[in-house]
Amino acid sequence: MTAATVKGVIDFDLDRLADYLETTLGTDGGSYALERIGGGQSNPTYFLNWSTHRFVLRKKPNGPVLKGAHAVEREFRVLSALADSDVPVPITVRLEEDIDILGTPFYLMKRVEGRVFGDPALPDVSPDERHAIWLAAAETLARLHRIDPAEVGLSDFGRPGDYFQRQIELWGKQYAASPSRPIAPIEALHDWLTQHMPSDDGASALCHGDFRIGNLIFHATEPRVVAVLDWELSTLGHPMADLGFVCMAWHTSPNEYGGLLGLDHATLGLPTETVFLDHYQTHLGHPVHLTPFHRAFALFRFAVIFVGIADRASAGTAADPNAAALAPLAERFAFRALELCQT
Repeated sequence: MTAATVKGVIDFDLDRLADYLETTLGTDGGSYALERIGGGQSNPTYFLNWSTHRFVLRKKPNGPVLKGAHAVEREFRVLSALADSDVPVPITVRLEEDIDILGTPFYLMKRVEGRVFGDPALPDVSPDERHAIWLAAAETLARLHRIDPAEVGLSDFGRPGDYFQRQIELWGKQYAASPSRPIAPIEALHDWLTQHMPSDDGASALCHGDFRIGNLIFHATEPRVVAVLDWELSTLGHPMADLGFVCMAWHTSPNEYGGLLGLDHATLGLPTETVFLDHYQTHLGHPVHLTPFHRAFALFRFAVIFVGIADRASAGTAADPNAAALAPLAERFAFRALELCQT
């Protein structure tokens, strides 16, 4: 049996994966290696070397998962659809839905080299580059929202109309299914969002669902996005949902999963939210209006996601071993949203 070099915790049978890879790709030539990638809170992700190939393997977590969650199949589909677009994405290789191999569905994509910034404040680069990196993120999001889903084969990637109503119902059900309930700020926020729902304006775009600095790979030396990662929450939806989500950084503090609130933006070279929004609009090609509702919705959704992270930590199935320490953030995000509701 092929021997593997392993770093980090592996949650599947190495020999089963080796058999699968040998059948589909040929012998490893002694290069079989796996490394668990930290930082993600959802789908376990690994660097995988096999023969001359440098892959990323991404799978669903072991154990029970909420219906529709951890959708690696949707990730694979949208990455494949965007391969020839001007949105930079990794090249997909293979989707495997047979759970007898690793215990869950998984897919392989080619590894993209570059820089990933875990902290949105970008402490390891110069002030000038900080500014340029954030504006590059704004340009990339605008490129995504300019795509016609039908032209890339994704016209059926989500339901049209009433996006926020459906999303609040969906995430409300996700929260209601959690054993962590009740969390009073989340419930108060859900009520506020329901009562202040804007009328449907018909806007629709291909939305990433988790668009933030930490899910972008930047060129090794240039402030340029070379790949957008983690598409499991992608869908056809309202572009203000994506925009509100990335703008959460300006409404949460550095100890709340890496926000920018309270930092000296001018000294650090960080753009203000207004500058970021203006740059996004310039590259989108038309004006947009991001409201407190959109920002509060983004925080509500992230709060419910962190409820799920806490639940997986309690069950021992969280992708990140430090997930339990992040559980209190669910309540903090809800508090931040309620503050925005007063503006």
